[in-house]
Amino acid sequence: MFTPSASLCEFQRDPMSTVAAGGGLPVAILHRNEPIFYCVPAAVWDALLERVDDLESNALADVRLAAGEHPVKVSLDDL
Repeated sequence: MFTPSASLCEFQRDPMSTVAAGGGLPVAILHRNEPIFYCVPAAVWDALLERVDDLESNALADVRLAAGEHPVKVSLDDL
């Protein structure tokens, strides 16, 4: 997958254009051709945090199942 990039100078000069140039993807900000940080759009960041939360919930469920706990069926309407 291609990661858009921009120099630190470009980012400092016009941060919003740098973000827009990423087309909704994270943009690698480079200093001396090495990434120093990633500029991540808010929607991508929120999706990433949601994914991490799902992974943590699944890991907890796996631990509980391995410990012998039994799953409880619930309907989405009950939540």
